[in-house]
This record gives sequence, C-alpha cells and structure tokens, in this order.
Amino acid sequence: MESQASSKIKDDAVSLSSVTFGKEDRIPIFHCKAFAFEVVSTVGKFQTHNSSERNVTSTMSNPGVDNSFTLEGLVQRQEIINGNLDNTPTNRSLPEDIDLETSKLLIVVTPTHAGPLQAYYLNRLAYTLKLVPPPLLWLVVEMTSQSDEAADILRKSGVMYRHLVCKKNLTDIKDRSIHQRNVALSHIETHRLDGIVYFANEDNIYSLDLFEQMRHIRRFGTWVVVKQTSDRSKAILEGPVCNGAQVIGWHLNELSRRFRRFHAEMSGFAFNSTILWDPKRWHRPTLEPIRQLDTAKDGFLASLFIERVVEDESQMEGLPQDCSKIMNVNGVNFGCQGNMAKNHI
Repeated sequence: MESQASSKIKDDAVSLSSVTFGKEDRIPIFHCKAFAFEVVSTVGKFQTHNSSERNVTSTMSNPGVDNSFTLEGLVQRQEIINGNLDNTPTNRSLPEDIDLETSKLLIVVTPTHAGPLQAYYLNRLAYTLKLVPPPLLWLVVEMTSQSDEAADILRKSGVMYRHLVCKKNLTDIKDRSIHQRNVALSHIETHRLDGIVYFANEDNIYSLDLFEQMRHIRRFGTWVVVKQTSDRSKAILEGPVCNGAQVIGWHLNELSRRFRRFHAEMSGFAFNSTILWDPKRWHRPTLEPIRQLDTAKDGFLASLFIERVVEDESQMEGLPQDCSKIMNVNGVNFGCQGNMAKNHI
C-alpha cells in the first residue's frame, strides 16, 4: 500500500502532461470571455538594474525557523555573478558554461495546516520541487507551531527548505493562508533573499515547465491557470491574454468579479523578491512593506496584492510566449483517498 501511494505521488508530480482523466473524471474546459485593452508603456518609470550591486542572503537564526539548510553556497554563487560591494565591475571571467538565467533562486512559498490530506499534498509537491533544477528554496509555513508530520516530510524531501511558523491568533480560519504568506514575505524581506517568489498552494498541480519559465522573469511574470468551478462541473481559464510576452487583456469568467484590476489567480504569477526589500531599485512609490490584505473581499486578494507590486500591465511579462500553455491546475483532486494520507503516504 505504501509503495503504491508513493508511486501515485511521483506520477502526479512529474508533469501535467502525464495527468489523464477517466471517463467519469474528465473535466471539459469551456471557452470563456476575455477583454483586451491598449497597453501604455511606462518604460523609464521602473526597473533600473545595476550589475555591480550584490545582494547578500542572511542565514541568521530566527525563532520558529528550521535552518537545516543554509544559503551560503547560493550567496557565493551570487557574488560571482553580481560582482563586489565596492561597485567594481561584474566579474567577466565566468566560465562559458555557467547559465546566469538558470542560476536564479526560486523561492516557493507554501502555507499548510494539519488535515487528512496534508501528508499527501506535501509529499506530492515535494516530489515536484525535487525535480526542479537548483537553486530552489521552499518556505513552508504552518500555524502556531511546527508539526512533527510536516517536519518529517520536509527533512526527507531532498529539497532545500525553511520551516516557518505563523503565531498570529485568528478568529477566522479563512484568513489563515493570508497571514502564513505574510510570514514568508517578512522572512524574505528580513533576510534579503534574492530570487523569484512564487505562492504554491500544496493542493495544486504544477508542470516542471512552470518553474523553468519563472527563471526568465525580470520583474513580474504571469500565466494562465486552469481551475474548477465551485460545483466542480467544469474547468475554466483564469489569467492573462498575451501578444508574445506582452499582457494585452485578461480572461473574464465571473461577472461578480469584473471590477478586479488584475484577473489573476494567486498561483498564476511570480515576482522578483528584491521588490520587497529594495524599493529604490524599482522606484516604488511607497516604502511600506508589501503584504497581503486580510480585508480583501473574496476573489480580490490576488488582484490587490499585484497592485502593490506593479503599476500596470506594461510592467508584466506573459509566460510562456503568447501565454499559450497550461502549466498549472488549481485544486483538482485526482482520486487521492484520505486513508492514504493517514498512513503517511
């Protein structure tokens, strides 16, 4: 039973292309409305790169953080790529086989909580992340304290991780993931982690192509996500409409949410972490910390957060070319049974 469950997780994790639907599980993807607009360029208003700057990742101990892995090796590599603190030019003697783009750190943020499927979902996501070329840092956030089960899964995952805890007292559990992500954002900002931040919920399914595409992001990248309707009768598209890498519109599915500024899902975008802790570099209009808002109405959480990261679509990059590929499915359960999770997979 244990080997069968483990095999099931590996199959789920390899790629979306390996997922098949049985006759009873097949979910039709319906065409949805989209709207487009003219994008006014704001070139010159943002993103000034200085190759002589060096961003040092801190490995200081932090209460509630499992520092089983350190980022010292990544810092040394970043020093080679970015140059020295004294504003000397970037090191030009790099070996030709070093791919500067693929060396970009991916910072994957996952809120989790105790439940019958926690072990299944965490193990499945761990198998996926293990297949992503390094460097990758997995920030897993729990409420109140680190559970033994989650800690055991992380230790055995083979993925570089930090196990964080959100100690905020909440009266409404629907806000739980918001505050957990904010703990991760605070950690990234405090330790000045330099990479691409991605919010990866544990119950979603991700293609390996998605993580490869993220390493092309300079400021903010977004893509199309497939998600089920609330009654699970059909699947719809959520995310950008693109012309090449330019975002020119959005898929619009629910009229009740048509007033959102950006029609993106939380798992449908990623961004440069330096936006969090280096506002001058990105000409951010405010120095206030960027966090998710627990006051956001249902369906508006992602849009309100994105508004704090970019000004408009001209500062976005559509991934992949023409946003023509599905790389991420939200919250679809492909036959996982609760008793499998109870047996720790």
